[in-house]
Amino acid sequence: MIKVKITKDENLVSKLEIKGHSLYAAYGKDIVCASVSTMVITTVNAIIRYQENSITYNQDEGYVYIVVKEHDKVVDLLLENLISLLKELETQYPRNVKINE
Repeated sequence: MIKVKITKDENLVSKLEIKGHSLYAAYGKDIVCASVSTMVITTVNAIIRYQENSITYNQDEGYVYIVVKEHDKVVDLLLENLISLLKELETQYPRNVKINE
C-alpha cells in the first residue's frame, strides 16, 4: 500500500511523505503506482521550475519526502492540487492508497 502523510501548519501543507508500493499489479504494470509517481514528479518539477528554493525533497525507491520552505499562492495551489488528485486515487483504489492528514 502507498501511504501518504500530510503535515499542515496554519492550514498550509508543510510536509508531504509518500512511501510504499501499491501492490495493485506486477512491477511495470502497476497503474496505481505509475499514477502516484507521475502526480508527484510532475508537481515537484512544476514547483521547482516556478520557484526553485520553495521546497526541498528527497526520493528513493518507493519513497518521496517534500518539505515546503517558502509558501506562496502558486506553490500552495500545486500542493493542494496534488493532494486532491491523490485523494481521488484513494477513492478509486482504497486497498492501494491511504492518505493521513
